[in-house]
Amino acid sequence: MILFENDSFMILCKAFGEYQTNCYLTIDKQTDEALIIDPGIGASTWVIETLESKKPLAILNTHGHFDHVWSNAELLSYFGKIPLLCPLEDAFMLTEDCFSTGLPQSTPSLLVGGKEGETIERKTANTENLGRENHYTLGNFIVEFSCYPGHTPGCSVIVLSSKLTNTDSTSAQNASSQSEIPPLSQQKVMFSGDFIFHRSIGRSDFPYSSHSAMKASLEKFMERKENLLILPGHGNTTSVAQEQANIPYWLARL
Repeated sequence: MILFENDSFMILCKAFGEYQTNCYLTIDKQTDEALIIDPGIGASTWVIETLESKKPLAILNTHGHFDHVWSNAELLSYFGKIPLLCPLEDAFMLTEDCFSTGLPQSTPSLLVGGKEGETIERKTANTENLGRENHYTLGNFIVEFSCYPGHTPGCSVIVLSSKLTNTDSTSAQNASSQSEIPPLSQQKVMFSGDFIFHRSIGRSDFPYSSHSAMKASLEKFMERKENLLILPGHGNTTSVAQEQANIPYWLARL
């Protein structure tokens, strides 16, 4: 199912597993290069068949929970040496079966937010990495990880754009000064993982989660200016502006 399309890329989505976790494929319309985002339980066959004539560039994980990373190992085995990007603080959830689910283990080749030589270790969510941003260029894609800990220690959103059409930030910011609700960007999208959902937020009562970190992350999210389409880890699409209107409700309950 195509959820989003502009002149540069398209985004496909299919939900998998008991928790109906959304797996996303972003495909560059000029080069046929693709990114795989959060391949969950049972996602491998769909990903492989859909990308049969495409060129996978990387696997991106918004966070480390098993239902978002289950197919990492199988896809890495099939596609060969494509990089796997995961937030540093969540990498231990990929390399060890810490929830005893039978997770096929995978090792990130790039620890988002990590320094050279940084080791993988168990962490519990706190605010030390809140607001951290890391940018990567993969083919024509510009990938930005923004860290919002709480649901997991390294829980992040991924903002995706193309270096060929990454021109609308200024116009969006100017429009926001003239209108209470800024227009929805047609050049950037946000994959929110389990941080923000349509009319809801991620749970922060799991092992390695934190209510206080989630609260701080939601407050930080309220500062975002650009109104982007949000593609969450579960359920339907929404937008930054729509969910900023709902966040005060959740803040009062954390």
